[in-house]
Amino acid sequence: RISRDRRKLPRDDQAVKSVAAAQRLAPRAGILAEPSPRRTARSGCGREMTQAMRAACVAAAALMGLLYYVYSKPGCGHHREFFSEPRNEVRAKCRRAAAQGAPRVVLLTGAAGFVGFHTALELRRRGDVVLGVDNFNTYYDVNLKRARAAKLREGGMETLFEGDVCDADLLKLVLGEGRVTHVIHLAAQAGVRYSLKNPLAYIQANLRCFVTLLEAVKEYNKSVPITYASSSSVYGLNELIPFSEKHRVDSQASLYGATKKANENLAHVYHHLHGLKLTGLRFFTVYGPYGRPDMAYFSFTQAILAGKRITEFRKDDGEELQRDFTYIEDIVNGVIAASRLAAPLEVFNLGNTHPEKVSALIGYLEQGLGRKANITRAPITAGDVPVTYADVSHARERLGYSPQVSLAEGVARFLEWYGSYYGVKLPPRKARRRPAGPRRLRPEPNSGS
Repeated sequence: RISRDRRKLPRDDQAVKSVAAAQRLAPRAGILAEPSPRRTARSGCGREMTQAMRAACVAAAALMGLLYYVYSKPGCGHHREFFSEPRNEVRAKCRRAAAQGAPRVVLLTGAAGFVGFHTALELRRRGDVVLGVDNFNTYYDVNLKRARAAKLREGGMETLFEGDVCDADLLKLVLGEGRVTHVIHLAAQAGVRYSLKNPLAYIQANLRCFVTLLEAVKEYNKSVPITYASSSSVYGLNELIPFSEKHRVDSQASLYGATKKANENLAHVYHHLHGLKLTGLRFFTVYGPYGRPDMAYFSFTQAILAGKRITEFRKDDGEELQRDFTYIEDIVNGVIAASRLAAPLEVFNLGNTHPEKVSALIGYLEQGLGRKANITRAPITAGDVPVTYADVSHARERLGYSPQVSLAEGVARFLEWYGSYYGVKLPPRKARRRPAGPRRLRPEPNSGS
Protein backbone atom coordinates (compact mmCIF):
# COMPACT_ATOMS: atom_id res chain seq x y z
CA ARG A 1 0.00 0.00 0.00
CA ILE A 2 2.87 2.36 0.79
CA SER A 3 4.47 1.67 -2.58
CA ARG A 4 1.20 2.55 -4.32
CA ASP A 5 0.78 5.85 -2.51
CA ARG A 6 0.87 8.56 -5.17
CA ARG A 7 1.26 11.47 -2.82
CA LYS A 8 4.44 13.48 -3.04
CA LEU A 9 7.01 11.91 -0.73
CA PRO A 10 9.84 13.79 1.01
CA ARG A 11 12.99 13.99 -1.04
CA ASP A 12 16.68 13.58 -0.25
CA ASP A 13 17.59 14.40 3.36
CA GLN A 14 13.95 15.21 4.09
CA ALA A 15 13.14 11.53 3.76
CA VAL A 16 15.96 10.73 6.17
CA LYS A 17 14.42 13.11 8.69
CA SER A 18 11.06 11.37 8.35
CA VAL A 19 12.57 7.94 8.91
CA ALA A 20 14.59 9.24 11.87
CA ALA A 21 11.41 10.65 13.34
CA ALA A 22 9.71 7.31 12.84
CA GLN A 23 12.52 5.57 14.67
CA ARG A 24 12.13 7.96 17.60
CA LEU A 25 8.38 7.45 17.67
CA ALA A 26 8.47 3.67 17.27
CA PRO A 27 9.17 2.83 20.94
CA ARG A 28 6.24 5.02 22.01
CA ALA A 29 3.96 3.01 19.77
CA GLY A 30 5.15 -0.23 21.27
CA ILE A 31 7.13 -1.31 18.21
CA LEU A 32 10.25 -3.31 19.01
CA ALA A 33 13.30 -2.24 17.07
CA GLU A 34 14.68 -5.79 17.51
CA PRO A 35 12.43 -8.71 18.50
CA SER A 36 13.41 -10.53 21.67
CA PRO A 37 15.25 -13.82 20.95
CA ARG A 38 13.72 -15.31 24.10
CA ARG A 39 10.19 -14.63 22.85
CA THR A 40 10.83 -16.07 19.41
CA ALA A 41 12.43 -19.17 20.93
CA ARG A 42 9.44 -19.75 23.20
CA SER A 43 7.04 -19.43 20.30
CA GLY A 44 8.96 -21.98 18.29
CA CYS A 45 8.91 -19.79 15.23
CA GLY A 46 12.67 -19.26 15.33
CA ARG A 47 14.40 -17.40 12.56
CA GLU A 48 11.31 -17.13 10.35
CA MET A 49 9.39 -15.24 13.02
CA THR A 50 12.40 -12.98 13.69
CA GLN A 51 12.62 -12.04 10.01
CA ALA A 52 8.87 -11.52 9.82
CA MET A 53 8.93 -9.24 12.84
CA ARG A 54 11.85 -7.30 11.41
CA ALA A 55 9.93 -6.82 8.17
CA ALA A 56 6.89 -5.66 10.13
CA CYS A 57 9.02 -3.18 12.06
CA VAL A 58 10.48 -1.77 8.84
CA ALA A 59 7.03 -1.45 7.28
CA ALA A 60 5.63 0.21 10.40
CA ALA A 61 8.56 2.65 10.59
CA ALA A 62 8.15 3.53 6.90
CA LEU A 63 4.44 4.14 7.38
CA MET A 64 5.05 6.29 10.44
CA GLY A 65 7.69 8.26 8.53
CA LEU A 66 5.18 8.88 5.76
CA LEU A 67 2.53 10.01 8.22
CA TYR A 68 5.05 12.24 10.03
CA TYR A 69 5.77 14.00 6.75
CA VAL A 70 2.19 14.26 5.51
CA TYR A 71 0.62 15.65 8.68
CA SER A 72 1.95 18.96 9.89
CA LYS A 73 0.95 18.49 13.54
CA PRO A 74 -1.03 16.09 15.69
CA GLY A 75 -4.71 16.07 14.83
CA CYS A 76 -4.17 17.79 11.49
CA GLY A 77 -5.33 15.81 8.48
CA HIS A 78 -4.14 18.20 5.77
CA HIS A 79 -1.51 17.07 3.30
CA ARG A 80 1.65 19.16 3.34
CA GLU A 81 3.16 19.73 -0.06
CA PHE A 82 6.39 21.26 1.22
CA PHE A 83 8.82 20.22 3.90
CA SER A 84 9.82 22.79 6.49
CA GLU A 85 11.07 22.95 10.03
CA PRO A 86 8.44 22.62 12.77
CA ARG A 87 6.30 25.75 12.77
CA ASN A 88 6.63 26.29 16.52
CA GLU A 89 10.42 26.43 16.23
CA VAL A 90 10.23 28.84 13.29
CA ARG A 91 7.81 31.06 15.21
CA ALA A 92 9.97 31.11 18.34
CA LYS A 93 13.16 31.93 16.43
CA CYS A 94 11.47 34.70 14.45
CA ARG A 95 10.09 36.27 17.61
CA ARG A 96 13.51 36.23 19.26
CA ALA A 97 15.04 37.82 16.18
CA ALA A 98 12.36 40.53 16.04
CA ALA A 99 12.89 41.29 19.71
CA GLN A 100 16.50 42.35 19.02
CA GLY A 101 15.21 45.73 17.91
CA ALA A 102 17.38 46.02 14.81
CA PRO A 103 16.39 48.83 12.41
CA ARG A 104 16.11 46.34 9.55
CA VAL A 105 14.82 42.76 9.55
CA VAL A 106 15.43 41.13 6.18
CA LEU A 107 13.66 38.06 4.82
CA LEU A 108 16.32 36.56 2.56
CA THR A 109 15.31 33.68 0.30
CA GLY A 110 17.99 31.38 -1.10
CA ALA A 111 20.12 32.16 1.95
CA ALA A 112 22.17 28.97 1.58
CA GLY A 113 22.78 29.68 -2.10
CA PHE A 114 25.87 31.35 -3.51
CA VAL A 115 24.72 34.98 -3.68
CA GLY A 116 22.34 34.55 -0.74
CA PHE A 117 25.08 33.26 1.55
CA HIS A 118 27.39 36.20 0.87
CA THR A 119 24.49 38.65 1.14
CA ALA A 120 23.54 37.22 4.54
CA LEU A 121 27.10 37.60 5.81
CA GLU A 122 27.29 41.23 4.71
CA LEU A 123 23.83 42.13 6.03
CA ARG A 124 24.73 40.74 9.43
CA ARG A 125 28.06 42.55 9.37
CA ARG A 126 26.09 45.77 8.87
CA GLY A 127 23.88 45.04 11.87
CA ASP A 128 20.73 43.75 10.15
CA VAL A 129 18.68 40.79 11.36
CA VAL A 130 18.45 38.14 8.65
CA LEU A 131 15.66 35.57 8.43
CA GLY A 132 16.79 33.09 5.79
CA VAL A 133 14.77 30.51 3.85
CA ASP A 134 16.29 27.82 1.63
CA ASN A 135 15.04 24.41 0.48
CA PHE A 136 18.56 22.91 0.02
CA ASN A 137 17.62 21.30 -3.29
CA THR A 138 19.93 18.91 -5.13
CA TYR A 139 20.62 20.92 -8.30
CA TYR A 140 24.26 20.83 -7.19
CA ASP A 141 26.19 19.40 -4.24
CA VAL A 142 24.06 19.87 -1.12
CA ASN A 143 27.18 19.54 1.03
CA LEU A 144 28.34 22.91 -0.26
CA LYS A 145 25.01 24.46 0.75
CA ARG A 146 25.28 22.82 4.17
CA ALA A 147 28.79 24.24 4.51
CA ARG A 148 27.50 27.73 3.78
CA ALA A 149 24.71 27.25 6.34
CA ALA A 150 27.25 26.08 8.91
CA LYS A 151 29.35 29.15 8.22
CA LEU A 152 26.32 31.36 8.86
CA ARG A 153 25.58 29.55 12.12
CA GLU A 154 29.19 30.00 13.19
CA GLY A 155 28.66 33.71 12.70
CA GLY A 156 25.65 33.62 15.02
CA MET A 157 22.81 33.37 12.48
CA GLU A 158 20.33 30.90 13.94
CA THR A 159 17.46 31.92 11.68
CA LEU A 160 18.15 30.00 8.48
CA PHE A 161 14.99 27.95 7.97
CA GLU A 162 14.83 24.90 5.75
CA GLY A 163 11.71 25.36 3.68
CA ASP A 164 10.36 26.23 0.25
CA VAL A 165 9.52 29.71 -0.99
CA CYS A 166 6.43 28.19 -2.61
CA ASP A 167 5.17 27.43 0.91
CA ALA A 168 2.86 30.40 1.48
CA ASP A 169 2.15 29.50 5.12
CA LEU A 170 5.86 29.48 5.95
CA LEU A 171 6.40 32.87 4.29
CA LYS A 172 3.46 34.42 6.12
CA LEU A 173 4.74 33.03 9.41
CA VAL A 174 8.26 34.43 8.94
CA LEU A 175 7.01 37.80 7.68
CA GLY A 176 4.56 38.30 10.54
CA GLU A 177 6.41 36.84 13.50
CA GLY A 178 9.73 38.28 12.37
CA ARG A 179 8.30 41.76 11.75
CA VAL A 180 10.15 41.89 8.44
CA THR A 181 11.04 45.32 7.07
CA HIS A 182 12.79 44.30 3.81
CA VAL A 183 12.65 41.29 1.47
CA ILE A 184 15.55 40.13 -0.71
CA HIS A 185 14.47 37.30 -3.00
CA LEU A 186 17.44 35.36 -4.38
CA ALA A 187 16.01 31.82 -4.39
CA ALA A 188 15.67 30.49 -7.95
CA GLN A 189 16.42 27.62 -10.27
CA ALA A 190 19.57 28.82 -11.99
CA GLY A 191 21.48 27.60 -15.03
CA VAL A 192 20.90 28.10 -18.76
CA ARG A 193 21.82 24.62 -19.99
CA TYR A 194 19.93 22.76 -17.25
CA SER A 195 16.71 24.44 -18.40
CA LEU A 196 16.90 22.26 -21.53
CA LYS A 197 16.80 19.14 -19.34
CA ASN A 198 14.32 20.08 -16.63
CA PRO A 199 12.14 22.99 -17.79
CA LEU A 200 9.37 22.46 -15.23
CA ALA A 201 11.80 23.07 -12.37
CA TYR A 202 12.15 26.64 -13.65
CA ILE A 203 8.41 27.19 -13.86
CA GLN A 204 8.03 25.99 -10.28
CA ALA A 205 10.95 27.79 -8.65
CA ASN A 206 11.12 30.97 -10.71
CA LEU A 207 7.45 31.68 -11.37
CA ARG A 208 5.17 29.93 -8.90
CA CYS A 209 7.42 30.66 -5.92
CA PHE A 210 7.87 34.28 -6.98
CA VAL A 211 4.11 34.85 -7.16
CA THR A 212 3.70 33.07 -3.82
CA LEU A 213 6.16 35.53 -2.27
CA LEU A 214 4.46 38.54 -3.82
CA GLU A 215 1.09 37.40 -2.50
CA ALA A 216 2.51 36.85 0.98
CA VAL A 217 4.07 40.33 1.10
CA LYS A 218 0.88 41.89 -0.30
CA GLU A 219 -1.10 40.32 2.54
CA TYR A 220 1.49 41.21 5.19
CA ASN A 221 2.48 44.79 4.35
CA LYS A 222 2.47 46.36 0.88
CA SER A 223 5.06 48.95 1.89
CA VAL A 224 7.82 46.36 2.47
CA PRO A 225 10.37 46.75 -0.38
CA ILE A 226 11.21 43.61 -2.36
CA THR A 227 14.56 43.28 -4.13
CA TYR A 228 14.71 40.23 -6.43
CA ALA A 229 17.27 38.56 -8.65
CA SER A 230 16.80 38.86 -12.37
CA SER A 231 19.57 37.96 -14.83
CA SER A 232 21.60 39.18 -17.78
CA SER A 233 19.94 36.26 -19.61
CA VAL A 234 16.89 38.49 -20.16
CA TYR A 235 18.88 40.26 -22.90
CA GLY A 236 18.99 37.02 -24.90
CA LEU A 237 19.59 37.71 -28.57
CA ASN A 238 19.98 41.47 -28.10
CA GLU A 239 22.81 42.67 -30.34
CA LEU A 240 23.20 46.17 -28.89
CA ILE A 241 26.19 46.46 -26.57
CA PRO A 242 26.73 47.29 -23.82
CA PHE A 243 23.41 45.93 -22.51
CA SER A 244 21.28 48.73 -21.11
CA GLU A 245 18.08 48.68 -19.05
CA LYS A 246 16.66 50.92 -21.79
CA HIS A 247 16.94 48.18 -24.42
CA ARG A 248 13.95 46.06 -25.38
CA VAL A 249 14.25 42.55 -23.98
CA ASP A 250 11.69 40.51 -25.88
CA SER A 251 13.88 37.81 -27.40
CA GLN A 252 15.31 35.57 -24.68
CA ALA A 253 17.49 32.68 -25.85
CA SER A 254 16.76 30.29 -22.94
CA LEU A 255 13.88 29.22 -20.76
CA TYR A 256 15.84 30.44 -17.76
CA GLY A 257 16.06 33.92 -19.29
CA ALA A 258 12.36 33.82 -20.15
CA THR A 259 11.40 33.05 -16.55
CA LYS A 260 13.54 35.93 -15.32
CA LYS A 261 11.92 38.31 -17.79
CA ALA A 262 8.56 37.00 -16.58
CA ASN A 263 9.64 37.95 -13.03
CA GLU A 264 10.15 41.52 -14.20
CA ASN A 265 6.73 41.52 -15.89
CA LEU A 266 5.08 40.14 -12.76
CA ALA A 267 6.81 42.79 -10.68
CA HIS A 268 5.34 45.47 -12.91
CA VAL A 269 1.85 43.96 -12.56
CA TYR A 270 2.02 43.72 -8.76
CA HIS A 271 3.30 47.27 -8.52
CA HIS A 272 0.55 48.53 -10.80
CA LEU A 273 -2.28 46.58 -9.12
CA HIS A 274 -1.20 46.53 -5.50
CA GLY A 275 1.46 49.21 -5.10
CA LEU A 276 4.25 46.80 -4.11
CA LYS A 277 7.79 48.16 -4.18
CA LEU A 278 9.90 45.95 -6.44
CA THR A 279 13.48 46.21 -7.70
CA GLY A 280 14.93 43.67 -10.14
CA LEU A 281 18.68 43.09 -10.41
CA ARG A 282 20.14 41.71 -13.62
CA PHE A 283 23.23 39.80 -12.48
CA PHE A 284 26.09 39.30 -14.94
CA THR A 285 28.07 36.02 -14.54
CA VAL A 286 28.68 36.08 -10.80
CA TYR A 287 31.71 34.18 -9.46
CA GLY A 288 33.77 33.83 -6.30
CA PRO A 289 34.36 31.70 -3.16
CA TYR A 290 31.61 29.25 -2.20
CA GLY A 291 30.30 29.55 -5.76
CA ARG A 292 28.17 27.21 -7.82
CA PRO A 293 29.97 24.09 -9.12
CA ASP A 294 28.03 24.22 -12.40
CA MET A 295 29.62 27.53 -13.36
CA ALA A 296 32.53 27.48 -15.81
CA TYR A 297 35.22 28.87 -13.48
CA PHE A 298 34.35 26.24 -10.83
CA SER A 299 33.98 23.22 -13.13
CA PHE A 300 37.10 24.20 -15.09
CA THR A 301 39.09 24.29 -11.85
CA GLN A 302 37.90 20.82 -10.89
CA ALA A 303 38.65 19.42 -14.34
CA ILE A 304 42.14 20.95 -14.59
CA LEU A 305 43.13 19.55 -11.20
CA ALA A 306 41.76 16.13 -12.15
CA GLY A 307 43.55 16.13 -15.49
CA LYS A 308 40.24 15.99 -17.35
CA ARG A 309 39.33 17.67 -20.59
CA ILE A 310 37.39 20.93 -20.53
CA THR A 311 35.17 22.26 -23.32
CA GLU A 312 35.51 25.83 -24.51
CA PHE A 313 32.51 26.90 -26.57
CA ARG A 314 32.90 29.24 -29.51
CA LYS A 315 30.76 30.67 -32.27
CA ASP A 316 30.53 28.83 -35.57
CA ASP A 317 33.08 31.20 -37.11
CA GLY A 318 35.54 30.46 -34.29
CA GLU A 319 35.00 33.74 -32.46
CA GLU A 320 35.47 33.40 -28.70
CA LEU A 321 32.67 33.90 -26.20
CA GLN A 322 32.97 36.84 -23.83
CA ARG A 323 31.42 37.25 -20.41
CA ASP A 324 31.13 40.20 -18.04
CA PHE A 325 32.46 38.24 -15.05
CA THR A 326 31.39 40.00 -11.84
CA TYR A 327 32.90 39.22 -8.46
CA ILE A 328 30.51 38.30 -5.66
CA GLU A 329 31.60 41.16 -3.39
CA ASP A 330 30.60 43.73 -6.00
CA ILE A 331 27.26 42.00 -6.56
CA VAL A 332 26.44 41.94 -2.84
CA ASN A 333 27.16 45.65 -2.52
CA GLY A 334 24.71 46.28 -5.34
CA VAL A 335 22.05 44.02 -3.82
CA ILE A 336 22.14 45.76 -0.45
CA ALA A 337 22.22 49.24 -2.01
CA ALA A 338 19.11 48.38 -4.04
CA SER A 339 17.34 47.05 -0.95
CA ARG A 340 18.18 50.23 0.97
CA LEU A 341 16.94 52.41 -1.89
CA ALA A 342 13.48 50.77 -1.74
CA ALA A 343 12.44 52.24 -5.08
CA PRO A 344 8.78 51.93 -6.13
CA LEU A 345 9.66 50.02 -9.33
CA GLU A 346 13.16 49.62 -10.76
CA VAL A 347 15.51 47.37 -12.72
CA PHE A 348 19.31 47.59 -12.53
CA ASN A 349 22.22 45.92 -14.29
CA LEU A 350 24.88 44.63 -11.89
CA GLY A 351 27.96 43.71 -13.89
CA ASN A 352 31.67 44.40 -14.07
CA THR A 353 31.59 46.51 -17.29
CA HIS A 354 34.68 44.63 -18.46
CA PRO A 355 33.87 41.61 -20.66
CA GLU A 356 36.62 38.99 -20.86
CA LYS A 357 37.15 36.10 -23.24
CA VAL A 358 36.61 32.65 -21.78
CA SER A 359 40.17 31.84 -22.86
CA ALA A 360 41.36 34.60 -20.50
CA LEU A 361 39.48 32.94 -17.64
CA ILE A 362 41.17 29.64 -18.47
CA GLY A 363 44.54 31.39 -18.54
CA TYR A 364 44.05 32.84 -15.06
CA LEU A 365 43.02 29.42 -13.76
CA GLU A 366 46.10 27.79 -15.32
CA GLN A 367 48.32 30.42 -13.77
CA GLY A 368 46.78 30.05 -10.33
CA LEU A 369 46.72 26.25 -10.39
CA GLY A 370 50.17 25.86 -11.93
CA ARG A 371 48.79 23.42 -14.50
CA LYS A 372 47.82 23.50 -18.16
CA ALA A 373 44.27 22.80 -19.20
CA ASN A 374 43.37 20.09 -21.69
CA ILE A 375 40.99 22.01 -23.93
CA THR A 376 38.47 20.85 -26.50
CA ARG A 377 36.60 23.44 -28.54
CA ALA A 378 32.97 23.03 -29.52
CA PRO A 379 30.22 25.14 -31.13
CA ILE A 380 28.10 27.33 -28.86
CA THR A 381 25.19 25.42 -27.36
CA ALA A 382 21.49 26.22 -27.54
CA GLY A 383 20.50 28.94 -25.11
CA ASP A 384 23.97 30.50 -24.88
CA VAL A 385 24.81 33.97 -26.22
CA PRO A 386 28.18 35.12 -27.60
CA VAL A 387 28.68 38.24 -25.43
CA THR A 388 27.42 39.72 -22.18
CA TYR A 389 28.39 43.29 -21.33
CA ALA A 390 26.70 45.46 -18.70
CA ASP A 391 26.07 49.16 -18.88
CA VAL A 392 25.87 50.03 -15.17
CA SER A 393 25.49 53.79 -15.50
CA HIS A 394 21.94 53.62 -14.08
CA ALA A 395 23.09 51.61 -11.04
CA ARG A 396 26.07 53.91 -10.60
CA GLU A 397 23.81 56.96 -10.55
CA ARG A 398 21.09 55.65 -8.23
CA LEU A 399 22.92 53.04 -6.12
CA GLY A 400 26.46 54.33 -6.11
CA TYR A 401 27.39 50.97 -7.63
CA SER A 402 31.03 50.74 -8.67
CA PRO A 403 32.57 47.29 -9.32
CA GLN A 404 36.13 47.05 -8.01
CA VAL A 405 37.42 43.49 -8.50
CA SER A 406 39.06 42.46 -11.77
CA LEU A 407 38.78 38.93 -13.14
CA ALA A 408 42.45 38.25 -12.40
CA GLU A 409 42.06 39.29 -8.76
CA GLY A 410 38.71 37.54 -8.38
CA VAL A 411 40.01 34.25 -9.76
CA ALA A 412 42.97 34.43 -7.38
CA ARG A 413 40.61 34.89 -4.43
CA PHE A 414 38.42 32.03 -5.60
CA LEU A 415 41.38 29.68 -5.95
CA GLU A 416 42.65 30.66 -2.50
CA TRP A 417 39.27 29.60 -1.08
CA TYR A 418 39.13 26.47 -3.25
CA GLY A 419 42.49 25.26 -2.04
CA SER A 420 41.51 25.79 1.58
CA TYR A 421 38.03 24.26 1.28
CA TYR A 422 39.03 21.16 -0.67
CA GLY A 423 42.50 20.74 0.82
CA VAL A 424 44.34 21.32 -2.45
CA LYS A 425 47.89 22.66 -2.34
CA LEU A 426 48.31 25.45 -4.87
CA PRO A 427 51.32 27.53 -5.97
CA PRO A 428 52.00 30.71 -3.96
CA ARG A 429 49.76 33.55 -5.01
CA LYS A 430 51.35 36.41 -6.90
CA ALA A 431 50.11 39.96 -6.58
CA ARG A 432 47.84 40.88 -9.47
CA ARG A 433 46.53 44.25 -10.51
CA ARG A 434 43.65 45.17 -12.71
CA PRO A 435 44.72 46.22 -16.21
CA ALA A 436 44.89 49.98 -16.67
CA GLY A 437 41.54 51.06 -18.09
CA PRO A 438 38.75 48.73 -19.09
CA ARG A 439 38.93 47.06 -22.48
CA ARG A 440 35.69 48.06 -24.16
CA LEU A 441 33.90 46.24 -26.93
CA ARG A 442 33.14 48.32 -29.96
CA PRO A 443 29.43 49.23 -29.89
CA GLU A 444 27.27 48.25 -32.80
CA PRO A 445 26.15 51.08 -35.08
CA ASN A 446 23.11 52.94 -33.74
CA SER A 447 23.37 51.10 -30.44
CA GLY A 448 22.66 54.23 -28.47
CA SER A 449 25.62 53.49 -26.18
